[in-house]
Amino acid sequence: MLIFDTPDLPRPLTEISPWLDATTYDTAAVLAGLESQRHRRFIKTHTPLDGLPFEAGVTYLCVGRDPRDAMLSFEQATANIHPDAFPSSGLDPQVGPPSEDPLERFREWADAEFTPESALFGVTLANLVHHVRTFWDHRDEPQVALFHYADLKADLPGQLRRLATTLSIDTTPQRLDELAAAATFERMRNRADELAPGVDANLWRSNRDFFRSGTSDKWRHLLDPAAVDRYHRRVAELAPPDLAEWLHAGWSAAR
Repeated sequence: MLIFDTPDLPRPLTEISPWLDATTYDTAAVLAGLESQRHRRFIKTHTPLDGLPFEAGVTYLCVGRDPRDAMLSFEQATANIHPDAFPSSGLDPQVGPPSEDPLERFREWADAEFTPESALFGVTLANLVHHVRTFWDHRDEPQVALFHYADLKADLPGQLRRLATTLSIDTTPQRLDELAAAATFERMRNRADELAPGVDANLWRSNRDFFRSGTSDKWRHLLDPAAVDRYHRRVAELAPPDLAEWLHAGWSAAR
């Protein structure tokens, strides 16, 4: 919206900003489509920064979230993938722990080792922390900017202003308020057919359910105190204290 200066995009978002490492697409066709774009290009990827070429003139944005919320969101998104997408996408319908007990699935997700062969950052806690840490370690470089889900929920206009500054996009306070209103969770959910990734590849059972609830802290209804303690010990093994603090609360806690 900042790039086009309007909430009314010319085509579905997934066509303008392709999910570059999703194998539901023909890579050559995606690259040709990007090459033909005359506006500022913006690309979605689930590849950590250590797997991306670091190029001058490119801005690298990373969005973090409390890993416990991200794990539940990842499970919901995986369950929403349409079965017909598996043969073409390379996504395994059995991704994730097989246990029917959600608490046991969480424990296995938290305890599992880093799996570099997986492109899915949510498949283990170790993968998620590694993904964010590759950006965190470069957070002071002008080409890298980290945003957090909690900050976006708490102050979307302010975060949109920060994004505009990061991208050197001139705009007005009035326009920022208009764009922020169009970027709320409910407004995005109501436009799921336009805004969900992969809709042109029929990736989801329900495009609307890709935007499931937008709430946080649902893990509190799942985890008992022992599981929370076990989780925090695992995070301490994977992340330095400042990154762990940011992962759980965003910039308001990290500063």
